[in-house]
Amino acid sequence: MKNNLTPLGPKADKDTVRRHNLSLVLRAVRDAGEATRAGVAGRVGLTRAAVSSLVEQLLESGFLAESGKTFSGQAGRPGTVLKPARTGPAGIGVEINIDYVSVCVVDLAGTDRVRLTEHLDNRGAPPADVLARAARVAARALESAREQELRPVGVQLALPGLVAGGTVRQAPNLGWNRVAAEGIFAQALSIVRPAHRALPVSSENEANLAALAELWFGDLGKVRSFLYLSGEIGVGGALVIDGELLRGAHGFAGEIGHVMVDAAGPECRCGSRGCLEQYAGQSALLRAAGIDETAGVTGVSELERRAQGGDGRAVAAVEEAGLMLGRVLSGAVNLFDPDAVVLGGIYRCLMPWLSPSADRELTGRVVSGLWPRGSGRLRASSVAGDAARGAAALIVQEVLADPVAHTERPAG
Repeated sequence: MKNNLTPLGPKADKDTVRRHNLSLVLRAVRDAGEATRAGVAGRVGLTRAAVSSLVEQLLESGFLAESGKTFSGQAGRPGTVLKPARTGPAGIGVEINIDYVSVCVVDLAGTDRVRLTEHLDNRGAPPADVLARAARVAARALESAREQELRPVGVQLALPGLVAGGTVRQAPNLGWNRVAAEGIFAQALSIVRPAHRALPVSSENEANLAALAELWFGDLGKVRSFLYLSGEIGVGGALVIDGELLRGAHGFAGEIGHVMVDAAGPECRCGSRGCLEQYAGQSALLRAAGIDETAGVTGVSELERRAQGGDGRAVAAVEEAGLMLGRVLSGAVNLFDPDAVVLGGIYRCLMPWLSPSADRELTGRVVSGLWPRGSGRLRASSVAGDAARGAAALIVQEVLADPVAHTERPAG
C-alpha cells in the first residue's frame, strides 16, 4: 500500500521545547494583562519551578516586567505581578491607501504607542514615490518609538488590492500592477535611515489586517467567525473563520468589492462592470449624494453631516449603498455562515442610514433564518480596529510565537 502520510519532522529537543514554553508563558501573561508566576503555572500546565525559570529568562531579555506584589489572601509569600514590558520589542504597521498613509507602532501588550497619519492623494502617483512617502512617515514613527525605548523588529505593509509574495499583483484604485512593494519600500526606508539596521518587511492585504485588528482588539465578544468589510474608495473584504484568517489558495480571498451587482452597470477600475464598489464605495456614495467625490475624508464628513440633517439626497445615497451591500453580503453569508458581518472604514460612521436597508436584504435573503432584522449580527467595527494596527500587531504575534528569535543580541 502506498504511504501518503506527510513526513514527520525531527523530534523536539530541549532547546525547541524551551522555546515553545517561553512563548507559552509570554502569551499567557499578555493574554491576562498581568499575572503571577503561580497564575501562569496554573494556566499553562507547567510546574512553578519551570515557569519561574522561563519568567527569569523573559525578564532578562526584556519581554516581561515586574510591577509589585499581589496578595491572594492565603498563606505564603505574595506573588510578583508580571506584565508585558512597555519597552523593547514592538511591531510597526504601515497602511498605504488611496488617499492616506497611516503608520502605527504597537508594543507587546497590543497597545497603540505611536500613530502618524498623512492624507495624501496616491492615485496616479508612481508606486515608488508613494512607497517613498510612506517610508518617510515610517521613519518618523520609528524615531518616536526609539524615544520611548521601543525596538520594532519588523515592518508589515497593509496594501489595497491583490497582494502575494511581496508584490501587489493588482490594485485598481491605485493603478498598480505587479509592484514589488516590499522591496521598494525596504530600499526607501534604508535610504531615509542610513545609520540604522534594516528591518524585515512583509506585506498583506489591508482588509485582512483590519479584520485581524478587529479580532484581536475589537468588541466581538465570543464571535470568532465573521465577514469584515472595509469601506474606503474601494471596498475590501476579509473572512475570519474560527479565529483564523481565510486567505484562499493564492492569498486573494475576500475581494468582495469586485463581486458583480449588475452586469450592465458602470465600468469598474478592475476592468469589469457593475462591481459592488461602483455602488457602495466612497466615490460612488459621494457622487450619488452630490458631493465632490475627490474630497476624501472631508467629503465623508460632509455626507455624514448632511445625513444627520435629513438631507434627502444624502440619505437616499447611503440607503441605496446599504441595499447593494446587503444583497452581496447575503450571498457571502449563505456561502460561509459567519456569526457576524462587521462594517469598517467609512461605513462605521454611516451605519444609522446604511444598516436598515442592508439588514432588510440580509433578513430576506439569508436562507438559515438566523439573520432576522435587529439581530445585531450586522455591526459596526470598533474604534480599536484598523489595518495599520492590525499590521503592527501581526509583527507582535511573531514575537510572541518565538521570543528567542527576537532577543536583542549584545553589541560586539
